Amino acid sequence: MEKNVCKWYPVCPMKRFFESGKLAEKWVRDYCFGNWQKCVRYEMEESGRYHPDNMLPDGSINPDLS
Repeated sequence: MEKNVCKWYPVCPMKRFFESGKLAEKWVRDYCFGNWQKCVRYEMEESGRYHPDNMLPDGSINPDLS
């Protein structure tokens, strides 16, 4: 596993969506394997706040992800 990968990536819905072809590579490249400290999902997970599975790393909701 890459050194700079988000610790939540293995259980994050973004991984599942990316691997199933529903999510563009840029999301995991830019956030999960890049600047995950700027990921809204990461921040919410760390603080124990609810966030829906279809919330993207920038905090927007993608109704097409399920």
